[in-house]
Amino acid sequence: MKNSLLICVFTITYFANAQHVYNKTLTLMGSRFDISVVEQDSITAQNHIDMAVQEISRIEKLISSWDKNSQTSTINKNAGIKPVIVDNELFQLIQRAIKISKLTDGAFDISYASMDKIWFFDGSMTAMPSKENIKKSVKKVGYKNIILDETKQTVFLKLKGMKIGFGAIGKGYAADKAKTLLQSKGVTAGIINASGDLNTWGKQPDGKDWMVAIVNPLNKTKVFSWMPIYNSAVVTSGNYEKYVQFNNTLYTHIIDPRTGYPATGILSATIFTKTAELADALATSIFVMGTQTGLDFINQLHGVECIIVDGDNNILTSKNIELNTIKND
Repeated sequence: MKNSLLICVFTITYFANAQHVYNKTLTLMGSRFDISVVEQDSITAQNHIDMAVQEISRIEKLISSWDKNSQTSTINKNAGIKPVIVDNELFQLIQRAIKISKLTDGAFDISYASMDKIWFFDGSMTAMPSKENIKKSVKKVGYKNIILDETKQTVFLKLKGMKIGFGAIGKGYAADKAKTLLQSKGVTAGIINASGDLNTWGKQPDGKDWMVAIVNPLNKTKVFSWMPIYNSAVVTSGNYEKYVQFNNTLYTHIIDPRTGYPATGILSATIFTKTAELADALATSIFVMGTQTGLDFINQLHGVECIIVDGDNNILTSKNIELNTIKND
């Protein structure tokens, strides 16, 4: 899950060259989406926004594990039984997810979905789950048990009761696909913000880059830096809205799929890279890896940067980021 409030998008909606930034906010995939396009008239802008909405809705029907008729649900229902033939788009998405799992040594894993009966972050938990239940929860988790057959284009979950879910990359993927579609229709600039999974292209009508604000996770009204962003994605994971606290330890809603325990020690992780799908996956991974391991990992990747706010509210960055820190009164 990502937190839309950590990233604020700054736009100016009118310029002398008659171009405007047209924006629409709506609920898609169970989350807030803000779709912005640069156009010269509202009718064209609305048509393009409608196209983006249709594309996001199409993706939701493909990847939703809540929709019993989706291909993802069919994969889950046949776990331990038989392989399922899927569309090439879904096959490739799962294939990429497995590559991220390998790259992060399992810190990212779409088969985490089978752990959904242990931890609850809706205020209903009054005690830690038992060690035994946590141990049981990870028995059916493991990307190595997702078997892909490229020739037959099938997906098979080896273990009965195993599940996959795209909560950690689905909205990022949808933002990427909506961006690609609008670019193909001639939209020269815009932003798809899927509850903090944000992808941009082009520039504002005055020729300036889009700007995103990095917000203090302990006080969301305070911006500690503005960052320019051009034709790339930004995603933030934060634990300041969904967490539980036991024995003076704050446990985030982001769970380590290898252990069954929630991540600790990081308040927020912001990733800058080319696609929201990848940024989405890496932001989740950083939470699980922890501060130092996460930073070392990001510093080895080409075209990826990050900003981490640790549990003591210290700001740490990857090697190529320079923060323009803002002093708040």
